[in-house]
Amino acid sequence: MTIPAPLSPDIWLLHLFSAKAAREGGVIRRKSRDVDRYVGRDAFEYELKRRGYHAVENAGQIIIFCNQEPIRVLL
Repeated sequence: MTIPAPLSPDIWLLHLFSAKAAREGGVIRRKSRDVDRYVGRDAFEYELKRRGYHAVENAGQIIIFCNQEPIRVLL
């Protein structure tokens, strides 16, 4: 059995932000551990800031808002 090569951080980010929901300004979700494993928190946060996106983290999940609209936390 052949084990695929791990994704580079650039490829992982390209794949993430190429998702249909991301392209349409929607919301995407990824496991926090995957962000840390494939890209690293600093590089991920840099890319969010570069794109003007926001994200929240809860229970091991990161929710990414792929638009520049304000976020309001509801109770």
